[in-house]
Amino acid sequence: MEHCTKGRPKIAIVDANTLATLGLKQILQNVMPIMTVDTYGSFAELTANNPDSYFHYFVSINIVLQERQFFLERQRKTIVLTLQLEDTAQLSKFHSLCINQPEAQLIRQILMLAQHAHGKGQHLPPTPKVLQQKILTDREIEVMSLIVQGLINKEIADRLNIGLATVITHRKNIMEKLGMKSVSALTIYAVMHGYVDINNL
Repeated sequence: MEHCTKGRPKIAIVDANTLATLGLKQILQNVMPIMTVDTYGSFAELTANNPDSYFHYFVSINIVLQERQFFLERQRKTIVLTLQLEDTAQLSKFHSLCINQPEAQLIRQILMLAQHAHGKGQHLPPTPKVLQQKILTDREIEVMSLIVQGLINKEIADRLNIGLATVITHRKNIMEKLGMKSVSALTIYAVMHGYVDINNL
């Protein structure tokens, strides 16, 4: 079974809701930049495109219920997309992800799923060298970890015993060096690189 395209593992999102699919695709590509994410609007589209070539499926609950046997046979690879937490009870054999929640919570849940399934990075292909390089200084890493834990600039300045202007400069440099525009993206980077424990978020 081949799970890669040109060395990149693949994930499939199967959901008729185009907006939800596009949003989830963006988040997954941020969480797992080494993955290729393909999207399908129906089960028929997935099965027409070599479904067993995928590392994971993120599938809407109604499609899983309609095609239960297919996904039961692949339950370790399947993450069920639900709109409310109560929906998970009828699919207790599967990992599930409630997509109807604030972005920060959704990202935390995806990161927890990734850590649970791939603790310490096992079962995942090696990260490209460019992503392994240490880009930030030690001080920037300290500032970043406090940002993603929810501290405001003044609190970071007090905690690290540095000036407010210095914190703002570090913050700007971190975002520029990593090419990120949001705290959510920064959170993903910090957790995936081991700078912050997800349980501290």
